[in-house]
Amino acid sequence: MKSILKTFIDYSLFEKYGKEYFLKNKIIPIYEDNIYLKVAVCKKSILDTIKVDFNKLISFEQIDELELLFILSNIDKKISLFTLASKSIFQNSFEKYINNFLDELLLFSIELRSSDIHIEIYLNLVLFKFRVDGRLKVFFSFYGEFFKFISSYIKLISNLDMTQIRIPLDGRFSLEINEKRYDFRLSTMPTIDAESIVLRVLDNRNIDKNLQTLGLSQNLLDILNHSLHLTQGLILISGPTGSGKTTTLYSILKEINCEDKKIITVEDPVEYKIDSICQVAINNKIGLSFEVVLKNILRQDPDVIFIGEIRDKFSLDIALQASLTGHLVIASIHANNAIETISRLIDLQADPFLISSTLKLIMAQRLVLNYCKYCEAKGCEKCNYTKYYDRSSIAEILKIDEKMSSFIFKKAEMNEIKDYLKTINFKTILDDGKQKVDLKITSLEEVYKVIPFKI
Repeated sequence: MKSILKTFIDYSLFEKYGKEYFLKNKIIPIYEDNIYLKVAVCKKSILDTIKVDFNKLISFEQIDELELLFILSNIDKKISLFTLASKSIFQNSFEKYINNFLDELLLFSIELRSSDIHIEIYLNLVLFKFRVDGRLKVFFSFYGEFFKFISSYIKLISNLDMTQIRIPLDGRFSLEINEKRYDFRLSTMPTIDAESIVLRVLDNRNIDKNLQTLGLSQNLLDILNHSLHLTQGLILISGPTGSGKTTTLYSILKEINCEDKKIITVEDPVEYKIDSICQVAINNKIGLSFEVVLKNILRQDPDVIFIGEIRDKFSLDIALQASLTGHLVIASIHANNAIETISRLIDLQADPFLISSTLKLIMAQRLVLNYCKYCEAKGCEKCNYTKYYDRSSIAEILKIDEKMSSFIFKKAEMNEIKDYLKTINFKTILDDGKQKVDLKITSLEEVYKVIPFKI
């Protein structure tokens, strides 16, 4: 069944004919001229009197019921955005209305718990997509000519060159919305059609999570908490991009943060500020690189070192040396699972002796969508009619015992390590995901979406 999310919808028709009529009868007016009114309907739409009510020829397009309900949801917000965008273009009042449009858009995205806002050109439209719980979806669209207005204004408030559209740009800006300050990170990328604009919402509510609210299984949470009492060694959080590593790492920092510990982080960039922790933001433009910071970090007498990402041999060597000399080092690394994390460390040409001596724990993780708690997975406004709301972590934790340490030291084959893990009843990330399915937290389909390979 065809989707109309990437179709222009004239939201002024809701006000012209009365939005209550469309909400009650489950009908979406798309556009009209002097003769025709085009509407979108679903199987549950009430159409008995529509031709009489509008006295026009009606053109119907059938869509999925959940999509129709999604478009009708938050209708006042969408009407307001449409009105402000229209005034920006047709009343030639760029600054008067565009700032109000952006405020409305950003507040809308925040209320819906968006992590990112994507602004893209599609045919003759500009699409506004929100990423909610990891999923990207079109929430609003408008005439394509509006793109240059919103692009110029976002660059203006980010102190960037509004005329520069041929190279990627990065910037930041802050806005006070409803008496609360929000920070946004801007990235633009030139494409063959127009720029692609992405705004990352740096909302501190995202870091309100702690280890107890990540959705980790209790047995894994107990193991992780116990390891955080270590005074030295290396703890790694692994997974691909978008697997929740950053949230887990910040939750760990909050857990171990106390007055008698000096905690220093090395991040690129610093996503969220945590009180009483020394956070260092990498800035290559002024020469403050990972290498420079890591070379000097031990002179700061830290108890705990947090490395945003181990990305090369140099950062790994520093992490290993620091954890060998009486520091607890916590870091993230890109790898599919715990065993592959060990392979990744060896691929980075680290000394096997150092790895085996310092590595204490690896946690590999993913994020899975939870069934919506408001509608019991039927589809409602809270979950944007997706049947899912929020996400929880599925994970595996590999503690490095003496046997594992010896395997790492002698560069044992992965099959030998896997055989040993079977003897100790090691629970994989897939096992944890299936447990979440048994507990009716998520679906098997969602688990296999994030684990599309055999662990």
